[in-house]
Amino acid sequence: MPEPRQQQTPPGVTSEMTPRPDHGEQSYRGSGRLAGKAAVITGGDSGIGRAVAIAYAREGADILVSYLNEHEDAQETQRWVEGAGRTCVLIAGDVADPAHCRSIIAAAVKEIGHLDILVNNAAFQMPRNSLEDIPDEEWDRTLAINISAFFHLAKAAVPHMRPGSVIIGTTSVNSDAPPPQLLPYNVTKAGIANMAGSLSQLLGPKGIRVNSVAPGPIWTPLIPATLPPEQVEGFGSQVPLGRPGQPAELTTVYVMLASDEASYVSGARIAVTGGQPIL
Repeated sequence: MPEPRQQQTPPGVTSEMTPRPDHGEQSYRGSGRLAGKAAVITGGDSGIGRAVAIAYAREGADILVSYLNEHEDAQETQRWVEGAGRTCVLIAGDVADPAHCRSIIAAAVKEIGHLDILVNNAAFQMPRNSLEDIPDEEWDRTLAINISAFFHLAKAAVPHMRPGSVIIGTTSVNSDAPPPQLLPYNVTKAGIANMAGSLSQLLGPKGIRVNSVAPGPIWTPLIPATLPPEQVEGFGSQVPLGRPGQPAELTTVYVMLASDEASYVSGARIAVTGGQPIL
């Protein structure tokens, strides 16, 4: 069944989505794979970030959730994390600001006491039908949120990370198959994949692993907030599985990459695309 037509204003909120995404609230079962670890998740209020936060908490990690201004969504994520018996620190603000990126890391170290996992997940997109339609400010802001924040967060985090720590970037199938209407977003997602590959080599001698996850069409608030209603209605139907993925369907990959079981996995990019291959 295609998702019904709907529209929100950016950044979008979970409560207005029909149907509501599945973040694994009722299905994810942890087994202590991240016991004693501390994670920062940007864009952790909803979508993929919320699903990862719930899974990490049920695996034993304490969480700092970074988000823009979606306070209701962030508080819902916090309830699920705390319901798993873990600490959940919320910090609102714009990751387009390098100083705020540094404050996120500082807050995690201060409030939780250490940092083992950084998940760079916050993102912005806006479709435009021609090059001339892309405002200069929108280009700059998309790059600042999606790729520059990754740099500033990683740079601030690494001095606090011990051997065995992990950095995970959320890239996209768009990095390989870029739809023309999402030019700035596509560029940043290719950049995240490239940055993860570079960082895996730079940080390997420190014992820090770096990987990325490449989602396909996933049902998150970003979709009704940035796509026209007619595209929302058919969202995800183009992939071989014929439907959008749910945020919960990515969590096992993020957990595996963050866990000590993946101790020799670094420089990888893992596709979760509903059957659409990536290079």
